[in-house]
Amino acid sequence: MEQKSRSSFSSRIGFVLAAAGSAVGLGNLWRFPYLAAQYGGGIFLLVYIILAVTFGFALMITEIAIGRKTRLSCIGAYKALDRRFGFLGWIATFVPVIITPYYCVIGGWVMKYLFTFLTGNGLTAADNGGFFNDFIGFDAGSIPATMLDFSGPTPWFLIYVLLTTVVVFFGVEKGIEKASRIMMPVLAVLSVVVAVYSLTIDGAMTGLKYYLLPDLSQFSASTVLGALGQLFYSMSLAMGIMITYGSYMQKENLLEHSVTQIEIFDTLFAFIAGLMIIPAVVAFNGGDPSQINNGPGLMFITLPMVFESMHFGSIIGTVFFLLVLFAALTSSISLMETIVSVVMDKTSLSRAPSTLIVAAIVLLFGVPSCLGYGPWAGITIIGMQFLDFFDFISNSVLMPIVAFLTCILIGHVVGTKVIADEVKEGAGAFHREALHRVMVRWIAPILLVLILATELATKVFGIFTI
Repeated sequence: MEQKSRSSFSSRIGFVLAAAGSAVGLGNLWRFPYLAAQYGGGIFLLVYIILAVTFGFALMITEIAIGRKTRLSCIGAYKALDRRFGFLGWIATFVPVIITPYYCVIGGWVMKYLFTFLTGNGLTAADNGGFFNDFIGFDAGSIPATMLDFSGPTPWFLIYVLLTTVVVFFGVEKGIEKASRIMMPVLAVLSVVVAVYSLTIDGAMTGLKYYLLPDLSQFSASTVLGALGQLFYSMSLAMGIMITYGSYMQKENLLEHSVTQIEIFDTLFAFIAGLMIIPAVVAFNGGDPSQINNGPGLMFITLPMVFESMHFGSIIGTVFFLLVLFAALTSSISLMETIVSVVMDKTSLSRAPSTLIVAAIVLLFGVPSCLGYGPWAGITIIGMQFLDFFDFISNSVLMPIVAFLTCILIGHVVGTKVIADEVKEGAGAFHREALHRVMVRWIAPILLVLILATELATKVFGIFTI
């Protein structure tokens, strides 16, 4: 049962801030910096920017236009374009269903670190990984005791889910838009403050040079594939979010201009995240960018040690984890909203019960990721802990598949004119129409197949590494 009426953002700036808030998240703050360090610094940054304004732009404007045209959540939206592709909406919906629980678990980790710094004990976390490993691996001897003890991750996960749920509960304009209007400007100011301070550290200029100056000798196919993978994570593509937010976008708003603003905001924030982290960590490691940890190790092990080496490290650490918390919340809100939108569209339920149902699902499915490094550490799926497996299935498998099939639908079934006409409504022109057509029809599908094949070959079959 589809809704006859639909909520909407009150203005274009409200839409842009909410969509940018969805895009700006943990992927920008820890994944982008360590990938930039891993794949050559300046050359990775250059490749990422080029892909963001071509590949990323084409996929983002496609998804937002689909949402605004159909005024439906992703399940109904794909079916409205072509009934044969109705299944694609279900796959796209399954992505945030998988991501939201473990994303909220990581959000809980951020809350724990923020609390630790706020209470003046932040530098105790800078012990070469002992604090982090004890925290996520916490085991009180029984599951109930483990889940209720604030020394472990589960209570922090519960609080984080509650914060996310409250914002979604109040709806699009009073909840998501209002929260984005507050958090995004604060996020921008805090990131600039930490970045400027990071550049004042002795030895930071070596890291800055590595980060900003492209070295063509560092360019490889891995650089491109790494940047492409980051685009999905960073720009909230292929998970139904942009379709959902597009369905809340008013028809009179300029779609192409809004998407350009979103991609500029997201790319700029990723760039500033690199400025915050790479020069400081390179300086801490004696000028060696290869020592930047990947995964959670960067944010929860290396950076606290970097803060310990700084003047006013406790203050900077507090500001940093507050920044990370805001970034994480804007993304988890969009993830939960996507699922709530589907529940509302496919049932007769209003927002309140739909939100509570989704929150219960998130809590239920988040528990394995919470306990997966502790009491349930012995349980693995294809050699991965629960959180790592969920991350792999959603980001490395399902998202490339959704994006590829979306390109097939728009590029070769219904035609790119459907998107172009929606973009031109109210604007009269689509300035990057030719770029969009070529990317969606030919270039993006090829790149998406390469991403999927590389991820499967690397992580499942172990054929090679990138």
